[in-house]
Amino acid sequence: MAEQRTDHDRLFKELLSTFFEEFLLLFFPKVYEQVDFHHLSFLSEEVFTDVIAGEKHRVDLLVETKLKGEDGLIIVHMEHQSYTQSTFSERMFIYFSRLFQKHRRRILPIAIFSYDEHHDEPSSLIIRFPFLTVLDFRFLTVELRKLPWREYIRQDNPVAAALLSKMGYNEDERIEVKKEFLRMLVRLELDEARQRLLFGFFETYLTLSEQEEIQLRNEVSQMETKEAKQVMELIVSYEQRGIKQGIKQGIKQGMEQGRKKGIEEGKMDIAKRMLAKGYNVETIHELTGLPIEKIERLKK
Repeated sequence: MAEQRTDHDRLFKELLSTFFEEFLLLFFPKVYEQVDFHHLSFLSEEVFTDVIAGEKHRVDLLVETKLKGEDGLIIVHMEHQSYTQSTFSERMFIYFSRLFQKHRRRILPIAIFSYDEHHDEPSSLIIRFPFLTVLDFRFLTVELRKLPWREYIRQDNPVAAALLSKMGYNEDERIEVKKEFLRMLVRLELDEARQRLLFGFFETYLTLSEQEEIQLRNEVSQMETKEAKQVMELIVSYEQRGIKQGIKQGIKQGMEQGRKKGIEEGKMDIAKRMLAKGYNVETIHELTGLPIEKIERLKK
């Protein structure tokens, strides 16, 4: 079966629209100080057609707001880029010019680069002659891979927590990055919907192997008692949700294919994984529906 393609733009749009104010505070505090967040609305999606190439391009996120002490509206255009593109600054300018043509307002363009390569991205498009600069277009940028993740773990900011998964960590730091993400999630004390959004975003870009998850649990158990308990409860909570969802999907697929044996084997496989992670027999029985006797035999 073909690998499911990650909709990077949708994930970033959901994160940034939910935590727009926190994003500006984290990366552009001077902009944050000037924006009046009492006047905030998200505009409908804009689709522009490239007449020459025959392609359609969607603007990621448009936010209509005001600056403090001013009556006129402005638009913040946020564009996420998950791959390198030599003509990206040109595309930003085309979006800017078409948005200005339609809305006739001041527009603040911001680009968020999330790809894994280290690449120096331009933040301007300049067209000049020896005798005249015709265009000097500039936009704000965030290059996630260049950000040192340790500098963001003390900030109680949900955007910082989610984007740890795309910052500049090494492979041998993956477990530590997730541990710090979980600690941030505990401190933030968000409602379930927002917490689930952050967790889902993070897990999309940084998923630990089973062995790494076991090591993570070991490291969490060595933390300060109260914090360790809270973080462990968070881990177990999301594991159980994932297991329940996996069981439901397995049952649905099994019913569609008429293979009860496949459902049973799927439950047995899940039970083995849970045993390896230290779950007790009663919890496994409750979540999978397997008889306790079968789980006991697997344990042996």
